[in-house]
Amino acid sequence: MKKLFITLLAACALTSAKADEGMWTLYNLPNAVYETMKQENYQLPYGALYYGDDAVKNCVVNFGGYCSGVVVSPDGLVFTNHHCGFEAIRSHSTVEHDYMLNGFVANSYEEELPNERLFVSFMIEQKDVTSYLDSLGLNNLAQGKRSHFVDSVENAMSKEIRKQDSTLRVEIKPFYEGNQYYMTTYRDYKDVRLVFALPKSMGKFGGETDNWMWPRQTCDFSVFRIYVDPKTGAPAKYSKDNVPYHPKKWAPVSLQGYVPGSFSMTIGYPGSTNRYLSSYGIRERRDAQNEPMYKTREVKQNVMIRHMRADEAVRIKYDSKYAQSSNYWKNSIGMNKCIDSIGLIQQKAQFEQKIRQWQDSTGFLKDKLDFDLLERLYAKQFKAVRALTYFTETFGGRSADELTRRAYRAHNGSVVKGDKDKPKSQYIEFEDNSNEWDEATDKEVQAAAMKFYRKQVEEKYLPDFYQVVDRDFGGDYQKYIDYLFKKSKLMKNGKKIYINKKSFQKDPGVAFGESLQNVLYTIIGEATEVYDSIAVQERYLCAAKLRMEEDMPNYSDANFTMRLSYGQVGEYLLAGKPSGYYTTAESIVEKMEQGEKGVIDYEAEPIMKELLSKKDFGKYTDKTTGKMHLCFLSNNDITGGNSGSPMFNGKGELIGLAFDGNWDSLSSDIFFDKQLARCIGVDIRYVLYMMETWGKADRLIKEINAK
Repeated sequence: MKKLFITLLAACALTSAKADEGMWTLYNLPNAVYETMKQENYQLPYGALYYGDDAVKNCVVNFGGYCSGVVVSPDGLVFTNHHCGFEAIRSHSTVEHDYMLNGFVANSYEEELPNERLFVSFMIEQKDVTSYLDSLGLNNLAQGKRSHFVDSVENAMSKEIRKQDSTLRVEIKPFYEGNQYYMTTYRDYKDVRLVFALPKSMGKFGGETDNWMWPRQTCDFSVFRIYVDPKTGAPAKYSKDNVPYHPKKWAPVSLQGYVPGSFSMTIGYPGSTNRYLSSYGIRERRDAQNEPMYKTREVKQNVMIRHMRADEAVRIKYDSKYAQSSNYWKNSIGMNKCIDSIGLIQQKAQFEQKIRQWQDSTGFLKDKLDFDLLERLYAKQFKAVRALTYFTETFGGRSADELTRRAYRAHNGSVVKGDKDKPKSQYIEFEDNSNEWDEATDKEVQAAAMKFYRKQVEEKYLPDFYQVVDRDFGGDYQKYIDYLFKKSKLMKNGKKIYINKKSFQKDPGVAFGESLQNVLYTIIGEATEVYDSIAVQERYLCAAKLRMEEDMPNYSDANFTMRLSYGQVGEYLLAGKPSGYYTTAESIVEKMEQGEKGVIDYEAEPIMKELLSKKDFGKYTDKTTGKMHLCFLSNNDITGGNSGSPMFNGKGELIGLAFDGNWDSLSSDIFFDKQLARCIGVDIRYVLYMMETWGKADRLIKEINAK
């Protein structure tokens, strides 16, 4: 009878659930949106989201400037995703103490590990400052000067607010394509320590095989703690004397679970969406950005993973780089697939035709918004944007090889040492950072990428050193890279490199960097020649849409400010069949058995299989299904940056952590598919079960006090 009841619930959810599109700012949440939330069983009053010390927003954090997280205890414990904490875990790992491979558990405050440069931010306040900026003359400025003007106002406001409270900072960001501006006040905490991490085999279970896919069994979480000054309780830089942070608000953690149709709310920091983007902009995104990105990354990743699998020390150094690269490699492939499969460019063009007709009838922006001009502008910059993507993916980004990084810094970004009054005594030097990269891996990655780049771009976009490769090295890129490593002082750790002597310009690594910079400036010049004109037209297009639909609530594109999305727990049709709305312990055991047969991404330690093969999971068993739930689906609206976002039930209780979207709707950054878009979350009961059984983290379980 129970199985029949669950089946009926799921069937009802599949036929009635609709995705509630939107990434809403909290301080001015439209009443119409709040009323819809209540209809879907949100149970807190309107003000409970944003206002007062007990507001839900006060337990949600910007984690590190790239993810989201949530405070879950009165002693400042923070939950985020495993992949968000990945670099912190990696930075503490060595071959002897490999926390990525084996996991980490701090059994006391003293064992919790500090992390240089890691921070969390709490949003204190947000407000619309559009009218204020207009009064200062913003609308009288050309597009290219608007950003600089806003930055100068932001700096002035930051100085003023720091006079009142030195722990605060402000950001002013454009919303609605620059038609509005909001100022957000933050408080940063810079002593954030690693407390708990599962082995990578669980925290990233499924690897690239399962990334962006459903069903999922990944236990994607890690645990950190915020520390503060012991005397003031205020944010402070790391000190062994700092004490755990005691927040006024933390998220209550629920063991009660969910059923199909249960209310689900995600609050976090979505990074970037472009849903107001024109059809011409979407075409450029598909062909000039996504395609060059995934093609170049595939070349580099194939080399990287081969070296990582051959050497544990190399794996530790490159795990984080590889994960960052591969995540959006697969995302861009999936996005292009979705753009084509749903005919998104054609859909957008049809909507733009409606706006044209509305313009003709109303005259709104008739003399400003010009679709034919917008099409010509995008066509003019297309080749340069495509070349720029190939260039930055080959010779830049977070995963740049060490040679290229140093070659750039030799010209810009290195600390100049020596007597300021004696130019010839001034020098730069590079410290030994061999714990972060491997010479053989970097050499082969860069040689392969250089060779691939040449085949993709016009000759005018080739740096001069390609002629050197042909003339002096017979077209052998590997020999050229080997030569640079051997002959350039840039690759000699601790070597003084005198920047005002003739020998500097003769250094082949310096010449390599100069050649890169020259071409980069050329491509950027071409790629940005009409950038401001496009931005103006896209701003007008957004304004026209907002005016045409002024009787409807509209949200702004994501820009890594706090947003709320809501909807329901529920499945969708996957390849014509119900997807299921959760995964079970039995399902991960089946995949682990595939791992034992050689599927690398499904390999896990025997203890994990043992723990998840149990028949009784006690208080962590779902009361409706009688199963141990691992991951679940909701139709919450998310994107990159939402990783680690808390997923709340209608009472504002934590039921999971968002960690992924689904392959079937990877175009959601530019178009939200109400039928297919899903958020994949790790069930908080799965998190706690692993903390208790694998980690033996009783002190943390007690501190969290889930109910």
